[in-house]
Amino acid sequence: MKRIRWGIIGCGDVTEVKSGPAFQLIENSALQAVMRRNGEKAKDYAERHGVPKWYDRAEDLVHDDEVDAVYIATPPSSHKEYTIMAAQAGKPVYVEKPMANNSEECAEMIHTCERYKVPLFVAYYRRSLPRFLKVKELIEEGTIGEVRFVSIQQTQQIVQTDENGEWPWRVIPEKSGAGLFYDVGSHTLDLFDYLLGPLNDVKGFGLNLANSYPAEDTVSGVWKFESGAVGTGVWNFSSYKNEDDNRIVGTKGEIQFSTFDDKPIILLTDSQEESFYIEHPKHIQHAHIQTVVNELRGVGTCPSTGKTAFRTNKVMDELVKEYYQENIGETYRSM
Repeated sequence: MKRIRWGIIGCGDVTEVKSGPAFQLIENSALQAVMRRNGEKAKDYAERHGVPKWYDRAEDLVHDDEVDAVYIATPPSSHKEYTIMAAQAGKPVYVEKPMANNSEECAEMIHTCERYKVPLFVAYYRRSLPRFLKVKELIEEGTIGEVRFVSIQQTQQIVQTDENGEWPWRVIPEKSGAGLFYDVGSHTLDLFDYLLGPLNDVKGFGLNLANSYPAEDTVSGVWKFESGAVGTGVWNFSSYKNEDDNRIVGTKGEIQFSTFDDKPIILLTDSQEESFYIEHPKHIQHAHIQTVVNELRGVGTCPSTGKTAFRTNKVMDELVKEYYQENIGETYRSM
């Protein structure tokens, strides 16, 4: 493809600044159409962002001959449906994270895209951000020696209901796959898959300590990387404060950084302490979408595919498996 014309299914909040404008700013890329079930909101988005077409049915966007590739930015519960729809129409897919409600749905998405010979990309955009590429560079240069262990700690204050007393979809398992762990915890787990390789021998458990909504609000786990290093993580979404800290510890030093907080990378060794502050772009998915466009045009590769994102879903499924089996049931989570 010389120029990629995109269609967005689900032009909601995430597409306003984080992703949507990037499709228009990248060379050899254009945003041709958007879709939302509420036609008035789709029309409003199109008019505000200078998008030629808008739809209120996904089928119409997918089968538009002037749409070459489809970006799916809906809640995870509909990712599989829309991915299959686009693949059957021969359209490459870029889907939001987490890839789907569970790893079984991810596997079906991968299989369908392979069957129809269309590429499948996932919006784990931290794999393409300069700040985290610097972390990868420090590791690969041997700055901290051989990696021995990593630790992840993320806490957030509990989310609130809306004006109607309803919880956001991100903590409703049949819409999000699980709780906030799937929504935000997935970013860090996928980033560590990228930095250090796949996570294996995963063990963990989920809890609902605040007992406010059906999903788990606390997850703890351990795992081993293919390299032999080990990892631990704890995520709590009913804490008194928001905190987000990662450590990668090696034989010569360690790297400290945050997945979400706007803080510098800290490098610590016996002889030095150094910090690196690398600003994120205004449209945070810009660099990642650029890699997708490059691969579709045959001039590069995207680091986040259906197969890499499947691994992240599989890790998360394993960490919360017992909670959903014992407290809610798999059918509730995977509807």
